[in-house]
Amino acid sequence: MSFRATPRHPALILDDIRGAQKMLSGVARMTAMEGSRHLTELVGAPVHLKCENLQRTGSFKLRGAYVRISGLSPVERAAGVVAASAGNHAQGVALASSLLGVRSTVFMPVGAPLPKVAATREYGAEVRLHGQVVDETLAAAQEYAEETGAVFIHPFDHPDIIAGQGTVGLEILEQCPEVRTVVVGLGGGGLAAGVAVAVKAIRPDVRVVGVQAEGAASYPPSLSAGHPVPLDAPVTMADGIKVGRPGDVPFALVEDLVDEVRTVTEDELAAALLLCLERAKLVVEPAGASPVAALLSDPGAFRGPVVAVLSGGNVDPLLMQRILQHGMSAAGRYLNLRLRLTDRPGALAALLAALSAADANVLDIAHVRTDPRLGLTEAEVDLHLETKGPEHRAEVEAALRAAGYRVIG
Repeated sequence: MSFRATPRHPALILDDIRGAQKMLSGVARMTAMEGSRHLTELVGAPVHLKCENLQRTGSFKLRGAYVRISGLSPVERAAGVVAASAGNHAQGVALASSLLGVRSTVFMPVGAPLPKVAATREYGAEVRLHGQVVDETLAAAQEYAEETGAVFIHPFDHPDIIAGQGTVGLEILEQCPEVRTVVVGLGGGGLAAGVAVAVKAIRPDVRVVGVQAEGAASYPPSLSAGHPVPLDAPVTMADGIKVGRPGDVPFALVEDLVDEVRTVTEDELAAALLLCLERAKLVVEPAGASPVAALLSDPGAFRGPVVAVLSGGNVDPLLMQRILQHGMSAAGRYLNLRLRLTDRPGALAALLAALSAADANVLDIAHVRTDPRLGLTEAEVDLHLETKGPEHRAEVEAALRAAGYRVIG
């Protein structure tokens, strides 16, 4: 498809996004929008979750990839396409290419999660593992494009990609016409730019907020400088928004149309992922949980009704396990204590009884009786406990002290 607008006149591209929506009919799902009672109570206004984690391939990426590949000429389609990605874009390109009958080759980092590699192959792409980081993988894909004539499909820095992602914004306005704030994750900028274009063209009063991981926040310095500024070494578990440099095309649109860019910490991302799983019963990857993390970190800053875009749900199970443990810790659900007690028969059983009475769950315990630091009649116990939250943690510690136990760390 053609992209007629200039970045300084974003309203002119609404027709392109509407055209992309027609193109995606029967291909991409209109994903569900679910209300969140917990977030609504926290923010003090209705909060809805736009569930792109339930999209085909598990993320919004199919939208832009399909529109981009659909716009190729017959000659370009015959040459095939190539992409580089650690996961979501890879799967979007693979499925879009298969649906359109185009040969696809996808370069992925050597350490890419096995489920994502397997899914990309199952969607029909030839997968080549190359490089330890995405930058090396990207360079290999671009070299392959030059050698073979295959069309390189960039994950975010192309107008057709942005038009496809912008269909999320049209759906938000259709599903929640009363929306006043849209919160969306921000990596290279394709999704945020597309959503902002669609929303602002129809409802210029709606506030659009982009969210970046604190360790991979390339947009704040870029916006201050007025042009894309690369980061030396972005670091975050949210690989979906771990981008070292904004795209040139989305940057201009984000600069014009996105009202604010916020950053969130790794602890806030972990807590948000845990909340999505526990309260909303939704599996969301860290990048997809970034809008929820922003709401949790500063709930009073968002005018409602709010729509938070859950951009993807492709999270490796091993990473999910680590993140959930980290999220529970960040939410005050774990308590580590070291106690001194008198070394006599039944002392440990009495301690466990006190913990049971305080409704604390013992995950791990270490009982030390022989240590030069200990007195002749002393023992030391290291406890790893599961609690119900910060208030319960304080109650458990208070109950142990009231029972005469000496907490030393």
